[in-house]
Amino acid sequence: MTWEPPDLRGAVAVVTGASRGVGRGVALALGACGATVYVTARSTRARGETGGDEPSRAAAGDPARPGTVDDTADDVTAQGGRGIAAPTDHTDDAQVEALFARVRDEQDGRLDLLVANAWGGYEDYDAAPFAAPFWEQPVSRWDVMFTAGLRAQFTAARAAAPAMVARRSGVIVLTGGTDMQTHYLGNVPYDVVKAASSRLVAALAHELRPHGVAAVGVYPGFTRTEAVVAAFAAQGAQPPPETHSPEFVGRAVAGVLADPRVMRLSGAGAQAAVYARRYGFADADGREVAPFALPDGYRLASPEPPAPAP
Repeated sequence: MTWEPPDLRGAVAVVTGASRGVGRGVALALGACGATVYVTARSTRARGETGGDEPSRAAAGDPARPGTVDDTADDVTAQGGRGIAAPTDHTDDAQVEALFARVRDEQDGRLDLLVANAWGGYEDYDAAPFAAPFWEQPVSRWDVMFTAGLRAQFTAARAAAPAMVARRSGVIVLTGGTDMQTHYLGNVPYDVVKAASSRLVAALAHELRPHGVAAVGVYPGFTRTEAVVAAFAAQGAQPPPETHSPEFVGRAVAGVLADPRVMRLSGAGAQAAVYARRYGFADADGREVAPFALPDGYRLASPEPPAPAP
């Protein structure tokens, strides 16, 4: 099994949070299909991680945080598409609105795809152990997951929708959800925000369907992002074989955009590996990837009925 990139020449996409990780993989895959891709994130070559004057973490040599919007845009172009660097802080509503106004102006109102991928939910990852009881978790962890994660997805979708509705065409993809809602994901804020993102797909689809616009969830499995590779390397290990590349998620997104029956997918989400079976593609190294699954011990237990009154 290989991958035949669908022909997406002429398509205009915005991929948020694309300087590294899953977003970068999605942008590169769309570039290989010939699409025009606006690459957003806070990291640039000229400015710091948050848009200030200090060098980015990548420039400071942090192996877990390489990459900038400029790097990804150049690589999209090298893949055969057209990469456009669009520095954006997705927690700043004015910047989000300016981003989509720019796309509308430069592309004569055309926007075929939004991949709402920007995710700041790990910004205080070291503040407390991920699996600590929720009463020992910092409240800031909840706040950042819902503000820099779920809210960023919503504001991007909100700003992208008018151009798509006007043309009665387009796809909004969210990467932040889960297809394992019967399982507990190991951390209360993380578990709840993943379920909320999946629900956001369904809710967006409900309102967009009459306008010919689709909302679809494309969820990564265990992904070999730069941060994951660095974390294993710190322990003298390699990521396990069940991991997949960030580009694998991008191949799924490309398949969804190219699907002539995409409206049948609207309102639901699945792991990239499920779309791989649907569209018949493998990972970048040629491997077939199985959907990631948690052990049964992570399955949410049904509440027990109350004991009968004596």
